[in-house]
Amino acid sequence: MHQSTGASPLATAEAALPKELIHRLLQLYVGLVLYGVSSALLVRAGLGLEPWGVLHQGLAALTGLTIGTVSIIVGAAVLLLWIPLRQRPGLGTVSNVFVIGIAMDATLGLVADAHALVARIPLMVAGILLNGAATGLYISARLGPGPRDGLMTALHRITGRPIRWVRTAIEVAVVAAGFALGGTVGVGTVAYALAIGPLAQFFLRVFGSPAENARPSAAVPVPEGAILPE
Repeated sequence: MHQSTGASPLATAEAALPKELIHRLLQLYVGLVLYGVSSALLVRAGLGLEPWGVLHQGLAALTGLTIGTVSIIVGAAVLLLWIPLRQRPGLGTVSNVFVIGIAMDATLGLVADAHALVARIPLMVAGILLNGAATGLYISARLGPGPRDGLMTALHRITGRPIRWVRTAIEVAVVAAGFALGGTVGVGTVAYALAIGPLAQFFLRVFGSPAENARPSAAVPVPEGAILPE
């Protein structure tokens, strides 16, 4: 007579997943949620957004949609550009499109606008720091670049131009378009541009695997599609 082991299908499925994959999935989704939260904090600070955030805010003002919804639509549109560029998305790529926008709108529903400068500056600093940590988390998960990051690396591959030049050209274009549509450009935009590279590199070391951090070169390998300049 066959005896049941008593293990549920859910427990069996969880046991079948390697611990490393579970850790990477957790890293990915925590990172994406925190990225959405950080973007929302920059919106509430009102001192300037990250480059793509400027475009999202401008389009939100034009269409009447929430900024998180616009982020999802723009992310999906950029992902479609991967087809002619022959980029291959991963789980992290698709998740990036939806999770960040949802987390952003949820945070905006909970956090009110800051009016006094004494509150706006700490919100801006918190948003930039949290964005750096979130970037380090989701890139270290190695489950696929975000749609915008993949666009940058694809253009770098096709044109042969240095990735920092490609990134600068894309971000100048989206900031200009977003500003023309009513997006907020300010000291926060400049502070973000100056700080995000060093912050993301630092958090890549913090959240990278011990094996990667122990390499003799002490350089953290940056997966293809990372937003960091060369």
